[in-house]
Amino acid sequence: MSAAQVDVLLVALVVAAACAIPGAFLILRGMAMMSDAISHTVLLGIVLAFFIVADLNSPILILGAALVGLLTVALVEAVSRTGLVREDTAIGLVFPALFSIAVILISSLAGNVHLDSDAVLLGEIAFAPFNRFAPGGVDLGPIALWVMGAILIVNLSCTALFFKELKLTTFDPALAAALGFSPALVHYGLMGVVSVTAVGAFDAVGSILVVALMIGPPATARLLTDRLPHMLGLGVLIGAAAAAGGYWLARLLDANIAGSMATVVGIAFVLVLLLAPHRGLVATARRQRRQRWTFARQMLLIHLATHEGTPSEADESRPDHMQRHMRWPAAFANRVVQTATERDLITLENDQLRLTPQGRVEARTAALR
Repeated sequence: MSAAQVDVLLVALVVAAACAIPGAFLILRGMAMMSDAISHTVLLGIVLAFFIVADLNSPILILGAALVGLLTVALVEAVSRTGLVREDTAIGLVFPALFSIAVILISSLAGNVHLDSDAVLLGEIAFAPFNRFAPGGVDLGPIALWVMGAILIVNLSCTALFFKELKLTTFDPALAAALGFSPALVHYGLMGVVSVTAVGAFDAVGSILVVALMIGPPATARLLTDRLPHMLGLGVLIGAAAAAGGYWLARLLDANIAGSMATVVGIAFVLVLLLAPHRGLVATARRQRRQRWTFARQMLLIHLATHEGTPSEADESRPDHMQRHMRWPAAFANRVVQTATERDLITLENDQLRLTPQGRVEARTAALR
């Protein structure tokens, strides 16, 4: 690999790790759509800050983007608090309006400036190595790598320092308020971090990949674990793996790098959605199938126990009666009887189903549930 290719891969890995950390809390708070809104509306903050400082490399642009990100959150919450629209509707109203204002300002007032809405949206990580950080003439690597590395350190530090507050306000904001914490302050602090992370990644990857890396890996990790620290770690690892995999896929197909990375994120999510050991669709289908057979077997045992020793026992304990009484198809009823017999819960004698001692115990246990 050439030095430029190594730089591209390093930038992608750092961006993925930086985005996955705040993304995990957005997923848990049910605010995944907010990342999409913020990643678009911060463009307005960049444009307004640029008109003030007239310097695309000024840190004021990041500050302006962060402030507009917080403004987006405040406006969405103000609209949703009216009770007239839901939060997702409020997001759909606020972020197109702010983003459109930014596009209008760029097209009308910054036509001769290298500030392109298409570049901000789509990005081109392959160009990251050409914008170097060279203080005093010493080449220290791509600027994007330093910017996102600093943001990654900030995200890790904020998560470590305020982990208790973030965890408590995420899962139980009422308890957090009762204990003296400020859920609103933590909430807006998190949104500020999301805004800074989004705008920091714009120059390298564009807002579309920012959303993919901020939501996809944490959502994938959420399907694999219930523990927040594990989810954070898995989200970072999945994001980094998707970034690396997308880079090599782009090289193999000679395709757009950002698009390939987003594609790999989507593929990883679909695979985990299908194959996750506990929450995956395949595991869920198997569990539901087992529960269906277990429930049917318990119903059979309860039915036999209810009529055991009664005048109707002879009629109620016939295998063919199960089809009529339970309204089971013949094949299903035969399968239930077969599995119960194999488990030594019932016996079949002279066309009569009889409970075994073990079957009586399971019937009593099932009836008490």
